[in-house]
Amino acid sequence: MNHNGSDKPKAFRSGFVAIIGRPNVGKSTLMNHLIGQKIAIMSDKPQTTRNKIHGVYTTEDTQIVFLDTPGIHKPQSKLGNYMMQTAESALKEVEAALFLVDVSEGIGGGDRYIIEQLKKVKTPVFLVMNKIDKVTPEQLLPMITQYNELYPFAEIVPISALNGNNVSTLLEQLTRYLPEGPQYYPADQVTDHPEQFVVAELIREKILHMAREEIPHSIAVAIEDMRVQENGVVYIGAVIFVERDSQKGIIIGKRGEFLKEVGKQARRDIEALLGSRTFLELWVKVKKDWRNQDRILKDLGFRHD
Repeated sequence: MNHNGSDKPKAFRSGFVAIIGRPNVGKSTLMNHLIGQKIAIMSDKPQTTRNKIHGVYTTEDTQIVFLDTPGIHKPQSKLGNYMMQTAESALKEVEAALFLVDVSEGIGGGDRYIIEQLKKVKTPVFLVMNKIDKVTPEQLLPMITQYNELYPFAEIVPISALNGNNVSTLLEQLTRYLPEGPQYYPADQVTDHPEQFVVAELIREKILHMAREEIPHSIAVAIEDMRVQENGVVYIGAVIFVERDSQKGIIIGKRGEFLKEVGKQARRDIEALLGSRTFLELWVKVKKDWRNQDRILKDLGFRHD
């Protein structure tokens, strides 16, 4: 090593980045280009995303975990409100957000609505202007000015997700906003099941709500089986993990009443979410000290914070 320390290894940078934008602006195309063949095919069912991992980009010294936030839209229902709050809280927990727009369509009401929501968070937001292959530079410049007047974007990057134009520039600029940090995921394929994640969260929420102080946050829910049966009913088998036998007793309750009530309340919400009849089966298992065991956390789908 020389005296000025220039041989020091480059620090590893990592972080979470949210992707937001109206439907059909090219989010999936962009992800496919960023991640290549390593990306999981995502559900095309709208409004099922809660905190879904869209893809992981990894190099020798960087890892970017892209999250697809729930579609930001005007909420029409309680579920819509829940999704909107989730989108906003996701934006508070990431290192940066990519706001993807389709320049071939100009600024629409949906884009303006998203910008209004962005004003509520302090996260650096990149304006990613997609489909530049469909417009001339003369058409692009006034649009950049228009967007700049609406919001103080951290960076503005025109790209073509389809052709890959400028995508490497986007990644370079994004990397500058990442802190030093660990590699959260192995560099291979990320799989994700958004509906299962939300269903597990709904069951967990009911338990915490009903048990109050008796059960601290030492429970986790894993969906072991979820499938549509021939009669159209969605069968869900879920395991509730606790850390101690005494907690298992509380969750099952006298003559199984507590668990039955959790199932009843959760099923109502799950049916509203999925839009179909549901058969929910719940089990309770003790996994000592599960919160401190990496392998178990990974099995349950938790990411490291």
